[in-house]
Amino acid sequence: MITPQSHLFKVSCFTLGGMSSFAVSFYFYYFYFFMRDQFGFSGKDNLALAALNGFIYVFASWQAGRFAHRRGYFNALKLGLSLILLALAAGSQLANLHSTVGLVLATIMLNIGQSFLWPAIEALVSEGEDAVGLPRAVGTFNVVWAATSGLALFGGGILVEKFGFGTIFFLPITLLATQLALTFWLGKHSNDLAHTVGNEPSPTPIPDPHRPSPAKTKAFLLMAWLANPFAYIAINTFIPMLPTVAERFHLSPMFAGFACSLWCFSRLGTFIALWLWTDWHYRFRWLVTACGLLAVSFAVILIVPSLAALLIAQIFFGGAIGLIYYSSLFYSMDVGEAKGEHGGIHEAAIGVGNCIGPAVGAAPQQFMPQHANSGAIAVSVLLLCGLVGLLTIWKTLR
Repeated sequence: MITPQSHLFKVSCFTLGGMSSFAVSFYFYYFYFFMRDQFGFSGKDNLALAALNGFIYVFASWQAGRFAHRRGYFNALKLGLSLILLALAAGSQLANLHSTVGLVLATIMLNIGQSFLWPAIEALVSEGEDAVGLPRAVGTFNVVWAATSGLALFGGGILVEKFGFGTIFFLPITLLATQLALTFWLGKHSNDLAHTVGNEPSPTPIPDPHRPSPAKTKAFLLMAWLANPFAYIAINTFIPMLPTVAERFHLSPMFAGFACSLWCFSRLGTFIALWLWTDWHYRFRWLVTACGLLAVSFAVILIVPSLAALLIAQIFFGGAIGLIYYSSLFYSMDVGEAKGEHGGIHEAAIGVGNCIGPAVGAAPQQFMPQHANSGAIAVSVLLLCGLVGLLTIWKTLR
């Protein structure tokens, strides 16, 4: 019988996270290139589509987290993977029929499907961990999914140029079908676990004399939940704008993948550093510095017409996103026992950012099309508002 503490169980969960990250990231990173090249979508159109997906993800992930906590994490994974596979299969056929509406609906279904994956996987990797093991488990998970996501952006353009846009459907189908089989296998070999994980509280953590007070841990959880949407405001405005950035520097999808994936590897490096060095836990200065760097680096990436500036800014952009995301996930898993529900709230916060960022970026392009950088400037101001909000909450809580 496999237990939540067993090495095989954890490795299986990390494998699920890595495969999910590569498959879903590869699809969405190059989906916007596909919509531009095959359906004539502009940067504004891609931003609007991203905002719609973000809006749906808010509610889907919140409910998916509750579903995972009440019905079991494996059941959530099976449902999510099945929805994604159906969406990809349908999308591949609708793309051949050149159905814009059908393809958008398939992408929405895929988005709903992935909302069931992340709360369940995040909770599974954290189950059974004490105060010492939890940072290690969360750190490993972050490193795995960030590495595969970065690889999807860096190498995905090569696959698209060599084999065509059909790869954004067929490669994820292959990976996710394998993942679904692994999920059934893991559930079968941990039958008792499949029915209890997500319905029973985790073991009581080992007392830690250096642990902050409950009031402080909950305060940091709230601040991280506030900061994380702003990180994804930046990410999900940048990703739909990748084709526009590529046009600015005359880059093909392959070279755009090379040039615009540096932030992914910077995020990965940040995850590794935060995984190995844990003194940043419950330190406000790290969180507020990351929020400041996020706003500045985002503005440079989308406004400054310099390839060197694009590359350098991505280093700070990825580092800031890494700390903000890591904070949100770690505090979500560290505070309280309802890991599935907390994971759902963590993902819902991501959805808020995924919706607001592209919406704010698209609106100025609709009403002030003569100002090319109006969307990027609007989102940059929004990110600074997030920084002010974080400082205000910290001052109030103190």
